[in-house]
Amino acid sequence: MIADKKNTAPLNRTFTVAPMMEWTDRHCRYFHRLISHNAVLYTEMVTTGALIHGDRERFLQYNQAEHPLALQLGGSNPDDLTTCSRMAEDFGYDEVNLNVGCPSDRVQNNMIGACLMAHPGLVAECLEKMQSAVGIPVTIKHRLGIDDMDSYEELHQFVSIVRESGCKTFIIHARKAILQGLSPKENRDIPPLKYDWVYQIKQAFPELEILINGGIKTLDETKAHLQYVDGVMIGREAYHNPYMMAEVDKLYNPDAGVKTRLQIIEQMYPYIEDQLSRGCYLGHITRHLLGLFHGQPGGRQFRRYLSENAHKAGADVDVLKQAVARVAAF
Repeated sequence: MIADKKNTAPLNRTFTVAPMMEWTDRHCRYFHRLISHNAVLYTEMVTTGALIHGDRERFLQYNQAEHPLALQLGGSNPDDLTTCSRMAEDFGYDEVNLNVGCPSDRVQNNMIGACLMAHPGLVAECLEKMQSAVGIPVTIKHRLGIDDMDSYEELHQFVSIVRESGCKTFIIHARKAILQGLSPKENRDIPPLKYDWVYQIKQAFPELEILINGGIKTLDETKAHLQYVDGVMIGREAYHNPYMMAEVDKLYNPDAGVKTRLQIIEQMYPYIEDQLSRGCYLGHITRHLLGLFHGQPGGRQFRRYLSENAHKAGADVDVLKQAVARVAAF
């Protein structure tokens, strides 16, 4: 279904939630939106091949409540990326982001992700064509470098070349990617974080919007980074401990209200019932809620009950209510 066109007001990317494969699906994003009204949310990466040759409706569908919402694309063919950017705009997305950071072997073989850092001219061509085709922002997410191309000078050169495309927003994962020898999971932990390099890029290119990503876990850390860059992107912590986002909206408005965990759960019930009525499986939704009571009394019992019961035949919203009762008992 083609969505109504969104307004073209600039996105405020002070706080964003990273695109994460297998995690940031539409159910996860709806849940995250209940926690923060302002955070910009990103889809899982979708390849151009999947959109052009597959079921684009399935890949692109979302709930209107998810805005502001960005679609992350994986690909390196400028024409295909242009076609898919138009799809994103037609479906009402607020931004298109090009993945130049994923280190997976599967995507490297198709010239997708971090391996593109070795081809800044191609990246610039892709971004230029994408921008010429749509009226929504086109952004890039990339690493500090790859393998032996890992000096600050090479990072500076990459940004310098890519910015010639007209791209204004660079989301930088403050680690390099090791494409030979490390798994995607290891690439999220083993290469050292170099936040100062991202700060230096902002100083070198003050006209660009620079977001920092990698290893950031708290709102206090977020505020510290915001002294040096324009925005922060948080990944795994937002998924495993989603309530860390409860006060994110105060970054935008100090008087913003903060929902309790139980209020968030209450607001999920109608959504879950609607999705179940459409044939959705309870576990596909509630798996994203497992960390909501992280570190709280009864949190383990909540997680265990959901994990053990949400997959059962006929499981409905009462399973979630029973899980919440385990928390309330403490």
